[in-house]
Amino acid sequence: MKWFGRRQKPGTMRRSDNPDQAHLREFAETRQGVEGFVEPRTAVTEYTLLLVAIDGEWTRRRVPSVEWAHNFANKLGIPSYDAAVVGYPPRMREYNARMKKNGLS
Repeated sequence: MKWFGRRQKPGTMRRSDNPDQAHLREFAETRQGVEGFVEPRTAVTEYTLLLVAIDGEWTRRRVPSVEWAHNFANKLGIPSYDAAVVGYPPRMREYNARMKKNGLS
């Protein structure tokens, strides 16, 4: 009997799944002023979509592809950008600094 039977082999990347997509949808639908930033694939992760709300609160999840991420954002009516081209919004860093200052990071 395997206690932890769903482990991946070492060195394999976890792919996007339905809970990731549901989390992104819930975040986008419950925050104001959300923008999407599509992050490129790296040696460690697949493509990711970073969503940033107007107050700087953010979340990041894996997505199947760049096209999927932009289509997802379009369907929800939020703008999406390539993070490697435009960078990250200052409000995200300001939010992180506020959370750290308040001991909530």
